[in-house]
Amino acid sequence: MGAYLLRRVLLIVPTLWAIITINFFIVQIAPGGPVDQALANIEFGQSSGVPGGDASAIHNRSALNAHPGDSQYRGSRGLDPEVIAEITKRYGFDKPIGQRYLDMLWNYARFNFGDSLFRSSSVIELIKESLPVSVTLGLWSTLIIYLVSIPLGIKKAVRNGSAFDIWSSSLIIIGYAVPSFLFGILLIVLFAGGSYLDWFPLRGLVSAQFDSLPWYGKIVDYLWHITLPVLATVIGGFATLTMLTKNAFMDEIRKQYVVTARAKGLGEEKILYRHVFRNAMLLVIAGFPATFISMFFTGSLLIEVMFSLNGLGLLGYETTIQRDYPVMFGTLYIFTLIGLLLNILSDITYTLVDPRIDFEGR
Repeated sequence: MGAYLLRRVLLIVPTLWAIITINFFIVQIAPGGPVDQALANIEFGQSSGVPGGDASAIHNRSALNAHPGDSQYRGSRGLDPEVIAEITKRYGFDKPIGQRYLDMLWNYARFNFGDSLFRSSSVIELIKESLPVSVTLGLWSTLIIYLVSIPLGIKKAVRNGSAFDIWSSSLIIIGYAVPSFLFGILLIVLFAGGSYLDWFPLRGLVSAQFDSLPWYGKIVDYLWHITLPVLATVIGGFATLTMLTKNAFMDEIRKQYVVTARAKGLGEEKILYRHVFRNAMLLVIAGFPATFISMFFTGSLLIEVMFSLNGLGLLGYETTIQRDYPVMFGTLYIFTLIGLLLNILSDITYTLVDPRIDFEGR
């Protein structure tokens, strides 16, 4: 197993390189980059698009020297070429694309992601600020989905075709069909001071006085804030895992070793949890990385916006709109690395559940 894990870890390097390389060149040739964003902001006299500079001063200087010039940037009409060159240099676009690519690879190999183009902070600091929210939503959502779906799927397999199986399938399919943001709106209206009850807060992960609370008060405050976002996130996550668990157990229950165990007089509970469970759970474990990643990164974007939670999903969306390349590529790098590590963790879990599996032998 050690040699297999070593090979998997070494494969992370070319995988990261391929993903970062493809995305780098696609984004670089796309129109509307950060220089265009900054020049457009200067045109409208905004300061948010010029990092560390005074947009109004640059705007006034460019207006005095305004004349049409040849430029590759669509937002440069009427601006002084010196101003355009200054902005281009600030963002590092005065270098050839090949040099920018090699610089990025060298920096990322040392986990140096640079600074945000439009925020006065480093990429690492922005990720560290946003990570706790996404980790919270991802872990709690995945935990709740697994704690509910696995026992429910087992019971549905044992009672296949019964009234319980039919109405429980109807409920989880309805939940799967309801978009998480729509369910979030319903929760806000009902329980967060919308039109009915005002039981839960609407904004943030903790209260303003969180630091002054005792340890048990901090736990209660944290759970109080995270309840509605987690409920909105998990609503559509039960169907897939429940049906996967049910089908996996039904396939195993029909196999010959189960018939043999029954013929030997073993009880149904012992057969189900000592023999069937280990084999059926392999498929469920295989889906863990995908479930966690979907909850961790993509599934919580609208929930983070609705409940004013500054997580990685919201950060990635905003930086993509702003063309903040360092944050875009930094978050992509972190997302990919976490996903690859989770896949390795899934293989390790395989062997823990069923020691007969030998990846190294294969």
